[in-house]
Amino acid sequence: MAKVKWLKSTVMNMNKGAFSRKAKKAGMSTRSYAAKVGKKGSGASTKTKRQARFAKLLMSFRKRH
Repeated sequence: MAKVKWLKSTVMNMNKGAFSRKAKKAGMSTRSYAAKVGKKGSGASTKTKRQARFAKLLMSFRKRH
């Protein structure tokens, strides 16, 4: 139950679709953009890197269920 609470509060306080829009603007899928941004030396902002980590986390939840 604790895992659901932090996730719900995080999702409620974020700008929904921002990372997907960045990926679309770059002409990439969300998954491939997250991989590109997550690499060392990518030059992306800290906020974008955090969004990429969060997107990867959510994508891993989808695989499991």
